[in-house]
Amino acid sequence: MKILLIYPYCLDPRKHEEDISVVPMGLYYIGALLKENGHDVEILNFHGMGGTPEKIRGILRARMPRVIGFSILNANRWGALEVARIAKEVDPGVTTVVGGVGATFLWEHLLTHFGQIDYAVVGEGELPFLNLVRTLDNAEELPAQSPAGPGSGNAAPDAAGKIPGVAWRRGGRPFLNPPGNPIAALDQLPNPARHFTYQHLSLTRGCPGRCTFCGSPRMWGRRVRSHSAAYFVDQMAMLYSRGVHFFYVSDDTFTLNKDRAVAVCREILRRGLRISWAAISRVDAVDEAVLVWMRKAGCTQISYGVESGSEKIRRQLNKRITREQILRAFSLTAACGIMPRAYFIYGCPGETPETIRETMDLIDDIKPLSAIFYILDILPGTDLYEALKESGRLGDDVWCDRIEDIPYYTQDPLLPEGRILEFGRQLRDHFHAKLPAFIDALQLKEDPELRPFHADFLSRLGLTFTHGDYARNEAIPAPAAIAEKLFRRALAYHPDHRAFLGLGILYQQQRRFPASAEILEAGVRHFPRSEEMQICMAVSSMNMGRFDAAAAALKQFPENPQALQYLAHCCRALGDAEGEQRWMKQYQALSR
Repeated sequence: MKILLIYPYCLDPRKHEEDISVVPMGLYYIGALLKENGHDVEILNFHGMGGTPEKIRGILRARMPRVIGFSILNANRWGALEVARIAKEVDPGVTTVVGGVGATFLWEHLLTHFGQIDYAVVGEGELPFLNLVRTLDNAEELPAQSPAGPGSGNAAPDAAGKIPGVAWRRGGRPFLNPPGNPIAALDQLPNPARHFTYQHLSLTRGCPGRCTFCGSPRMWGRRVRSHSAAYFVDQMAMLYSRGVHFFYVSDDTFTLNKDRAVAVCREILRRGLRISWAAISRVDAVDEAVLVWMRKAGCTQISYGVESGSEKIRRQLNKRITREQILRAFSLTAACGIMPRAYFIYGCPGETPETIRETMDLIDDIKPLSAIFYILDILPGTDLYEALKESGRLGDDVWCDRIEDIPYYTQDPLLPEGRILEFGRQLRDHFHAKLPAFIDALQLKEDPELRPFHADFLSRLGLTFTHGDYARNEAIPAPAAIAEKLFRRALAYHPDHRAFLGLGILYQQQRRFPASAEILEAGVRHFPRSEEMQICMAVSSMNMGRFDAAAAALKQFPENPQALQYLAHCCRALGDAEGEQRWMKQYQALSR
């Protein structure tokens, strides 16, 4: 059976696109399970395709699937509905299924109001979706099409009523089958890396926390299930062999079981995987030992949900962490050479100028090197949403509006919008203004084994001030000076390719060509095979009129179009018209 698994587009643009633009890991697990059961499966990322209905129509016509599965969050719910409508226009017999956190908590709403959706998978999706596909595949014909309209769509075959975790229509009304048992041994699932290429991984499912703004506990349950370290690193190894060298580990709390986290790190090192990765954790779930192992295994960033500097607001959000735990986690993480990133939420119940001041004070104390600030949103599946439903202030029908979410402040008369937006501006401006001082105060753990990792950490951080978000942020004073300081500090720990190259480019941009050539020559002594560094050094030589030296360096790379272009320029400067013509012809041949 031809099946498409689609990650739809969102309604609204994002400041941090990387957090929303990637296909969820769950689709790859479902795709792998379907493939290993004989189905023709394709995963499509439709993020960014809003407003292109004809392009979507063409993609669907070219593939003509029998079943389309949509992975939905609240943010891309309308994207799924629009694509499903187009799919029904292309082929009225196609079966459409929604799953993911957005479907889990709004299955009844979706099946009541949107006839283009035939089924919803509620909760963990692999087995319910596979069993639904089997039911459709074994049916003599696909379900009969009902007239379009709310509550219509394809009528489920009788067998669909027996599939745990599937919602469908019975007599035109939404009906949810009893839930199935969660997959106890996650290693029983086929390894998605055998079939697909991706960067986001998860070791575990579930979270023991109960934060009022988060739907994870209701989605996965509070009992945490885990893959083995071997299964997890098998994925990394397969993807690494196909050129994936950076990973996002998306667990709610990667270090919840520290022994298992260390086992993963040991396995990465045993297999010699030269990778980098980012993880998510809690400030009460890390210690120095696990952080050192994570750094040695390639972890470069850990994100922590701090939420607020106000203990009163953290209690209201049911974020059970203490100020001391926050301080300790950020200090240890930075000391081990891992970027500590803080998530903050503002616009919470009881938010005042005083609680915002408390958050800014906490920022000063923990000195995060990256911070993201979110307005508190009300989302289905969270305790906050359920409390508002019980009070009668909200109902599921609100999602008939073309909205992604509901900011909490819209439901609280004590929190006018202008004040909340001003709170956000104050927090961001405060963080960015203090960031240079946080970098100056950075203290790294004195450990000979960590010195190369410290150099790597500092040079990565430096790059964010020359090429990353910080380089373009007008609120940060003198980003180039910060970058230079970080690159030089990196080299004081260990010879680091990124630091040498970063300094060389930085000095070129400042037209300090002798300084650029000097640092790049030092870098080439450590990294003689570095094409980037040799070409960069040649550019500095050219700017100092040393065309012979530049040409000698560039001739080492006859397959590099950029090197050939520069070679032609050197020949012209040296009066070698024949050489200029020869290298330019070679450049043009490579560039075709």
